[in-house]
Amino acid sequence: LIEPGRLYRFPGIGKHNGNTAGWCKLFDDSRGGCFGDWSSGLSEHWQAKRANAFSLSERAAFFHRVEATRKDAEADRQKQYAAIADKAAAIWKAALPASDAYPYLVGKGIQANGARLYKDALVIPVRYGGVICSLQFIDADGGKRFLKGGRLSGGYFSIGDIEGTMALCIVEGFATGATVHQATGLPVAVAFNVGNLMSVAKTLRQRFPDLPTIICADDDANTEGNLGITKARLAALEIGARLAVPIFDDPRPEGLTDFNDM
Repeated sequence: LIEPGRLYRFPGIGKHNGNTAGWCKLFDDSRGGCFGDWSSGLSEHWQAKRANAFSLSERAAFFHRVEATRKDAEADRQKQYAAIADKAAAIWKAALPASDAYPYLVGKGIQANGARLYKDALVIPVRYGGVICSLQFIDADGGKRFLKGGRLSGGYFSIGDIEGTMALCIVEGFATGATVHQATGLPVAVAFNVGNLMSVAKTLRQRFPDLPTIICADDDANTEGNLGITKARLAALEIGARLAVPIFDDPRPEGLTDFNDM
């Protein structure tokens, strides 16, 4: 049941319970409304059909309500982001430096690269504009989760020093980023998931317009549409970057997708 006049929040497209990227509002007259998904950029409006066409003033009033609702939804989102950012900063401050002997790191053959430990989980900060906006937690067995309600779009984790580098790499996951950095010595930006590659690529291109960039894709060969390569290629085309794809033996061992696996 959607109550007219109330702004609702719910999981975005493909998101799990607890996510609040989706939003909608049915207007008071129940004959129109708008909805969207911050995680995908979706923003739409709806108006019921009727026998007589809407007058210019009615149409203007309708779109005024649409714009006002979008602003309300954005304000609500920013308030939530601020609260989660404060929580993330507090957890990060309380966390201890992670040892390279942490089971997940040993299993992946990587170093901590500045990650910390909090309640027996590896903690990686998501930074946007240089400020921690959320956290990713990785358990010893590889289970991953984020702080619910925190900002991810455009946020990333940096590995290595950008000063004097010949190129910058952008990857999906932390283990992949650590591996690419260890193998090449190049600085790496971890986007955390495939849906965030484009946003991170655009953000970094604006910060470093002349720096050669390499998008290091996951090869999700056994998934429909191979999102890993598809999204990475789109991001590379968008910012004029190069695309790197891991190469595996033939026949390919089951479950291998990224540069850490390679």
